[in-house]
Amino acid sequence: MRTAELIAMLARNAGPVETAAPQRRYRVALGWGAFGAALLMALVLGVRPDLAEAARLPMFWVKLAFPAAIFAGALVTVLRLSRPGVQLGRVCAGLAAPVLAMWVLGAGTLLAAAPGDRAVLLFGESAATCPFTIAILSIPLFVAGLWAMKGLAPTRLVLAGAASGLLAGAGGALVYALFCTEMAAPFISIWYLLGMLIPAGVGAMLGPRLLRW
Repeated sequence: MRTAELIAMLARNAGPVETAAPQRRYRVALGWGAFGAALLMALVLGVRPDLAEAARLPMFWVKLAFPAAIFAGALVTVLRLSRPGVQLGRVCAGLAAPVLAMWVLGAGTLLAAAPGDRAVLLFGESAATCPFTIAILSIPLFVAGLWAMKGLAPTRLVLAGAASGLLAGAGGALVYALFCTEMAAPFISIWYLLGMLIPAGVGAMLGPRLLRW
């Protein structure tokens, strides 16, 4: 069979490309992943008992807004990386913006604090466990995100894996924020970010192996 004939046969009766397929696939994946992360937190950690009182504090919402902004940027990134040839555009700047804003807020808080209080603001009571707890809570979202990406058409596998990991890490940080009692901006700007970067690094390493066509 000639090449032209083969192409014509394969293209015959081909319908239009379903442009909403990635969004639909990620809705399913993130729904199940978020459920798994919330269930894992409820079983292992629980929810902080003073959540209603904490919700009245502005820093509680800043703590939620930080990973939520990264989650939104990472979601746009994975949707673009799931399609071959789609450029990232200004997504990287969108991901960097909440990080820089949080660093500025954290640095301002440290500079305004008394020297003796800075270590507490930076390390809190859970710096040694916070990043790893976020990474653990991100596992259901990480698995679900890789499943969603695997069923699409990624070509930049390292970036796709890293973005999937970052998406999962941001979701894990959002869930963890409902348990964590730390409120200081310096703490959140360092240890929450590290917790989100751990699954991103794992995703970058596993992407070429797990997302390969």
